[in-house]
Amino acid sequence: MNEFLCGLTGDIVTPFNQLYNEERQGYNRAVQKFPLIIVYCYSRQDVSNAVIWARKNCVQIRIRSGGHNYEGYSNGNFTLVIDVSRMNSMYIDEFSNCLHVESGVTNGQVYNFVSSKGYPFPGGTCPTVGVSGYALGGGWGLSCRNFGLGCDSLKEIELVNYEGKIITANCEINQDLFWACRGAGGGNFGVILSMIFELPPKIDKVTVINIEYLNVDSEEQAKFMYTWQRWLKTADKRITLISRVYNSAGDNLSMLVRGIYYGIPEEALEIVDDFLRLNGAKCDMEYVTFLEAVTIIGSSYPQYEKFQSASRFVLRDLTWDSLTKLAGLIVKRPPGSVFTGISMYAMGGRVSEFETDAAAFFYRDAQYIIWLETTWEEQQYAEVNRDWIKNQFPHIECMTDGSYVNFPYKCLDCYKEEYYGKHTDILKKIKDKYDPLDVFSFPQGIGISGI
Repeated sequence: MNEFLCGLTGDIVTPFNQLYNEERQGYNRAVQKFPLIIVYCYSRQDVSNAVIWARKNCVQIRIRSGGHNYEGYSNGNFTLVIDVSRMNSMYIDEFSNCLHVESGVTNGQVYNFVSSKGYPFPGGTCPTVGVSGYALGGGWGLSCRNFGLGCDSLKEIELVNYEGKIITANCEINQDLFWACRGAGGGNFGVILSMIFELPPKIDKVTVINIEYLNVDSEEQAKFMYTWQRWLKTADKRITLISRVYNSAGDNLSMLVRGIYYGIPEEALEIVDDFLRLNGAKCDMEYVTFLEAVTIIGSSYPQYEKFQSASRFVLRDLTWDSLTKLAGLIVKRPPGSVFTGISMYAMGGRVSEFETDAAAFFYRDAQYIIWLETTWEEQQYAEVNRDWIKNQFPHIECMTDGSYVNFPYKCLDCYKEEYYGKHTDILKKIKDKYDPLDVFSFPQGIGISGI
């Protein structure tokens, strides 16, 4: 075995290691994969060695940072998992106002670091998500209407390519690769080593918004969604919200609004007044530091869970009849489910100010992302819950356009077009150019021509 592993450097975990069963797990415990080897990389050389070793031994590669891919594509059976989570150094260049990070840093680590210097950051909501995977897929977060998507702040990337060589991409060098990696980069073109982000202006405090409505009925949920899409048309771009209608074992049919406003609570109250007028609204607002805000929001995420989900972009107003049908989808949970929900992630604002072709992320004109989910606790209910999503999905698909690659769904018929829209063809050409042997392949990868 040691001879077989010759050439790999870093910490190596195989099925013979005592910690293997834990180390192979991702955030979504409903997905169980059994890799041949997991290599934890500490340096650029470790990553390069791993790519070269995989090619030499004809072993497929998977790339893992935070391990949050909803369909488990950062893992795989009989694969080499290149885990960069231990490459997590950071520094701020005050002169250029840029944040330099290694590819293994998480949202939580970045938030703690930049906040100590007085900065916010347009990252994601879950603290354990890897920033590299988040940004390469576009990067929706609770600052995006104010600062843009995560990929919109990206200034440069450094990666290991299919030959094990280190290359840089930015607006001057390998511009096409840099374009592709801002919205379609996760796992497709190489292993990211480092990233440079432009930082937003420093800020003292923000307002955290939380509005709950417990024990409502399906009609009230439809009215809530109708209010949501009407409100979003004219919302101040300094506010980004998640809204959710759900059915949980503890709360039954309920609703919530949660988000961040870059301003004071008195202004926030006026901005969300439409939601406060709905029956049963219980509002809580806190004026806190940016770090406190993202910590409050991030605290709602479990360490891991079992779920199946599917996402879509909403580009046009949904009718009352459509919203009623959507609300009806979650009235009855499937067997074993402890939670079903429809979440809506606000877009617009700064996100839509970028041209559609500015980066690979295609759905700039979407009003919001919609996300259907079911969660269960016992593995015996996995298939019935997956079937529930599969059966409900067509009801959402017919009224929406495209899917968000950071919220992947394995049952999409034409996944490339769904994720990348009219950018699909150019992304295939860029893939052919930078990974002609399809070394970085995975389910729902871009793939090379002829495959």
